[in-house]
Amino acid sequence: MKKEDIIVLPNPSLRQKSKKVSFVDDSVKELIDNMVSATLDWEENRNHEIGVALAAVQINDLRRVVIIKENFGKIEEDFEGCLSVSDMYGKVPRYTKVKVEAQDLEGNTIRVTAEGFLARIFQHEIDHTNGKLFVDHIKDKEDNFYKLKEDGQLEQLDYEKDVKQSNIFR
Repeated sequence: MKKEDIIVLPNPSLRQKSKKVSFVDDSVKELIDNMVSATLDWEENRNHEIGVALAAVQINDLRRVVIIKENFGKIEEDFEGCLSVSDMYGKVPRYTKVKVEAQDLEGNTIRVTAEGFLARIFQHEIDHTNGKLFVDHIKDKEDNFYKLKEDGQLEQLDYEKDVKQSNIFR
């Protein structure tokens, strides 16, 4: 699987809740391998974000992931991007600490308390399983949308021209 195979907005699949995986068979393992391949292919061209996409894939290696306690710590805004939201970043409010319960590929229950950036990644990836994207958290915050310039700096987008017209919202 290549980076071109990653679905992006406005693909309606991104807005659907994921089906629960009751057991891991070869097709599920193949899907996970494909996700890893596509992520690695994408990362080759995006060195400034190395590791973040891989962390997301590792989270997606878990099945039946749920946040069991989210309102933990305080809410902080920080920048997020997404493979499925091309060329757009946002300053997204997230809890600084979460407790997550999941099952690994062997069916073992795992409980993790994550803080800081890892907590943000968990919330971002779990949102995907619920058909929600980072832009949904900030759709009413016109000043929270950015693009990455060639020099690696973030530049605020014009909400009316660049965001509202982009077809990223439901």
